[in-house]
Amino acid sequence: MLIELKRMEELESEQLIVEGYKTYIVPSYRKIRLVVDRGEGAYLWDIKGKRYLDFTGGIAVNLLGHAHPAVREALARQSEKMIHCSNLFYHPQALQLARKIVSHVGPGKVFFSNSGAEANECLFKVARRYGQKTGRFEILSFENSFHGRTLAGISATGQPKVKKDFGPLCPGFRTIPKGEPKDFIDSLSDKTIALIVEPIQGESGIHVFSPGYLKEIRRICRDKDILFFIDEIQSGLWRTGRFLAWQSLVEEDSQGQTFLPDGVSLAKGLGGGFPIGASWVAERYSEVLDQGSHGSTFGGSPLACHVALSVLEEIEKKEWGKHILEVGNYLVRSLKEFENKPQSLLKEIRGIGGILGLELTLPSYEAVEVLMEKGLLVAPANTNTIRLLPPLNVSFEQAEEARVILEKFLIS
Repeated sequence: MLIELKRMEELESEQLIVEGYKTYIVPSYRKIRLVVDRGEGAYLWDIKGKRYLDFTGGIAVNLLGHAHPAVREALARQSEKMIHCSNLFYHPQALQLARKIVSHVGPGKVFFSNSGAEANECLFKVARRYGQKTGRFEILSFENSFHGRTLAGISATGQPKVKKDFGPLCPGFRTIPKGEPKDFIDSLSDKTIALIVEPIQGESGIHVFSPGYLKEIRRICRDKDILFFIDEIQSGLWRTGRFLAWQSLVEEDSQGQTFLPDGVSLAKGLGGGFPIGASWVAERYSEVLDQGSHGSTFGGSPLACHVALSVLEEIEKKEWGKHILEVGNYLVRSLKEFENKPQSLLKEIRGIGGILGLELTLPSYEAVEVLMEKGLLVAPANTNTIRLLPPLNVSFEQAEEARVILEKFLIS
């Protein structure tokens, strides 16, 4: 009797929360009916006590999983000293984090913000201001790209569904097809000042750019004095084994980092769950934004920077980038045999390490809900692709747990 009463209370509580969202929260997200209670490592528990293996990772945010000691301790340690201060002042946490990012990317400077959309906004402003002297302002992006939900972000995004009903969009943004390098040259205009590219397009279904194409369009941009920006918001931070995905895709040649972009945007996993964004700007353009030209009230707070630095140091110390690459390769090898096989739901598996996409023969949200019932949480992408975005420190045992669930699902 007591068990039944408790069950009724749980159901009532879940229903109240779901209905409360409808009453008090803007319905801008398509929700999956799961009311979460707590998380630990690679697992989440709902308010009814059911455990799930979480391969959404907060949409590529929880690099160290849920409630990791490095994150918890950094939050507690810094919050006892100082949470926020004005950007009128200096503080060592911002310097330490900026220095760490520069050490992994290349010579340049960093601007801190709170999100990926803001990180891209900074790069857009660098491009516009740099282009003033030549009268150039046009920023190009590729079809199926995603660069944020602000008006500038959706203007740069190459997906019509993201732009729908928000016109007129910001002028000076244009989406181009991938094609061949020659097609890229043909797409340029005398107003083009910048190109922004995701080396692995995440939201549209995990599409990886070929190294050769990336190298060639980077060369073209350099030759034509067009700023070359890399959006690493979802693909970066060791998810592919290296600090940034382009570093995994494009090997340095004997002369060094000839591919080095002019700007890089970071966010999502940078704070291991705590909000922070960052824009790295190459040395040559690092003072285009001078005093008073850009700002962020909360960007680069002592708390955010300390937590992010602790996350990066934990990943470096434990070599989780190398680990997630091995785990991802294992999952790809295991699931590859189900591609386009009779009775299989899998059409194609794409990606590297901890950013994988499974293109299916059924709608992505339908697959998400079925897998949730089986105890595995995955993220939807485009209409028929699901994403696997586990924490970098996911164990091989947990990867095997996910593989078993996925294989049974794919041939069900």
